[in-house]
Order: sequence, then C-alpha cells, then structure tokens
Amino acid sequence: MNDNAQPGFDILEIQKILPHRYPFALIDRVISYVPNTSLHAIKNITMNEPVFMGHFPGNPIFPGVLLLEAMAQATGLLGFKMMENVAEDEIYLFAGIDNARFKRQVIPGDRVDFHVEFLKERRGIWKFKGRAEVDGKLACEAEIMCARRTT
Repeated sequence: MNDNAQPGFDILEIQKILPHRYPFALIDRVISYVPNTSLHAIKNITMNEPVFMGHFPGNPIFPGVLLLEAMAQATGLLGFKMMENVAEDEIYLFAGIDNARFKRQVIPGDRVDFHVEFLKERRGIWKFKGRAEVDGKLACEAEIMCARRTT
C-alpha cells in the first residue's frame, strides 16, 4: 500500500459523492485511495443483481458494459475527492472510453476490485486508466475520460 494512501469509505460516503442509486449504483465500498493519484474500490456480484434476469437466464454473466460503468463510477469517486469546493449543481459525466478490453467473465459470487489511476486533465476532460480484477486476475481494462459540468 502506498505511504500516502488514505483509508477507504463505505456506501454512505459513496452516496454523498455520486448521484447513482439502485439499481445503477455499482460501487459497494472504497478500500483505499491516494489523493490526486489512485483509488481501489470493490463491487460484490450477487445472483440478486437485476441484470441477471435477462443476461443470461441459466448462465448469469455480469455485462461488460456494467464493468465499464462501475469503473467510471470509481473514477468519479477519485475525481470528486481530487476537487475542491464542489458545487451542489456539479456533476461528473462519462465523456469517452479508449482501449477497452475484456479478459474474463464475471459471474455471481465474484468480488470485482476496481483500480483506477488519474493520468491527466486537459480542457476540462480528465483521463484515467482503470482495471477490473477478480481474484487478482484481469477481467477488464480501459482508459476512461470524464468531464466536470454543472447541471
């Protein structure tokens, strides 16, 4: 663990930062974060996820697009922790994705560890590198761009 790492936080703190709610809140807990640098968050995948009613009956697989969304939510948590003086009408929007790769399926019973790292900011667009791992094995990776806007 990095010497500058801060302790994580629970769902109540996550809900203070992100606007997402059931069934679209996809981060269960933040394990740790390094201010202005990186964040480690988790999502526990259970059979109770609403998406499994249709993806796929008899063979439940957590959709890759939801792994990417969860990764984007983790970048949102890091981004908001990096910002000072966040106004109530500010929102953090998914702006783009590059180099997304899927390496393994995620199924009920898995715990997904999201590791996101701040890369750079240019003209209001923030770029992050993200990884989703299950049992230390890469499930998904991508570069995610987000934008800070007012509503």
